[in-house]
Amino acid sequence: MRKVNVIGVGMTKFTTPKALIPYTVMGQEAVRDALKDAGVDYSEIEHAYTGWVYADSCAGEKVLYDIGMTGIPVFNVNNNCSTGSNALYLARQAVQYGIVECALALGFEQMTPGALGTTFMDRPIPMETFFVKLFEIQEPKEGAPPAAMLFGGAGVEYMEKYGTKPETFGKISVKARKHAEHNERAVFRTLLSVDEVMASPHQFGPLTRYQCCPPTCGAAAAILCSDEFAKKHNISNAVYIAGQSMITDFESSFKDKSAMKIVGYDMTSAAANEVYEQAGLGPEDVDVVELHDCFTANELITYEGLGLTPEGTAEKFIEDGDNTYGGKIVTNPSGGLLSKGHPLGATGLAQCAELTWQLRGQCGVRQVDGAKVGLQHNIGLGGAAVVTLYRKK
Repeated sequence: MRKVNVIGVGMTKFTTPKALIPYTVMGQEAVRDALKDAGVDYSEIEHAYTGWVYADSCAGEKVLYDIGMTGIPVFNVNNNCSTGSNALYLARQAVQYGIVECALALGFEQMTPGALGTTFMDRPIPMETFFVKLFEIQEPKEGAPPAAMLFGGAGVEYMEKYGTKPETFGKISVKARKHAEHNERAVFRTLLSVDEVMASPHQFGPLTRYQCCPPTCGAAAAILCSDEFAKKHNISNAVYIAGQSMITDFESSFKDKSAMKIVGYDMTSAAANEVYEQAGLGPEDVDVVELHDCFTANELITYEGLGLTPEGTAEKFIEDGDNTYGGKIVTNPSGGLLSKGHPLGATGLAQCAELTWQLRGQCGVRQVDGAKVGLQHNIGLGGAAVVTLYRKK
């Protein structure tokens, strides 16, 4: 198996749905920026993997045909919030196994205002089992957003297990805004206090509105290639993928009557352990993390799922400032999903872009000093978790 390099990344500014920017415009901007960053022409892309959740069939071709109609395979991917990382996974696999020398991974999303809901009511609902199992262990709250009940339920379970204070979850949102303040591509850059976070409308469990990611529109892309391709094109300063794992649900996700496991704790842990083994590194070697903070509760439990801090110590990890600059591991320097935004199909590739910039030392004010190892975590209920570890050459 060959080393896979990330030689080009591109990302649009994320916006709210009110901006009404077509997904085609956003997707093409991200691809063109990634190609420019890599210094290669679209004609050299041999496979394209495009990810999106809310679009019609062949949306990937619709985006790419205005960039070039070269006859290459275009694969459309949809796996809920982990879609972008699924596209990245497939592109990496194609290069790693020698199927192609250079591949494109693209994610985009044009969302609508409001909480996520079900599109098709006349057929089986993929998420049905998740809610059935959740409501076996906790009462639903009328009017609460469905996703907030899932991840808020995980927060309730963690609080009951370890005695965590509600304000601890709110501090994650404060950190997210502080990081996003210096990210020109982020949606929400206005600073918040803990009091403001906690005073925003209650959603479920420990979650208030400012602890829930917003519906967002945007796109991101990455160009991956082999060492041979990079050498041929005199590409240096490359970042490479040292480990990657994609895990879907285990029986424990539903049988153990745990809201934390329903929202992917076991998937996260298993994927992280596979990646550490592949890379020959551990969580103590990681300098910077972009993890799936769709809700503050998920960021908190993911600290432990990824092994960044031992089980039951996430509150101390937060209180000690070990999740930000000056601490042990800077998490979500981009502002994360909470503040940068969460256009479902683009999220995984936006995380890839941020970590690539971090390892290149190109992040300006939000640069993590001396960053050499970056960890990415992207989860989609339904479900799949993708964990990727990047290293600086």
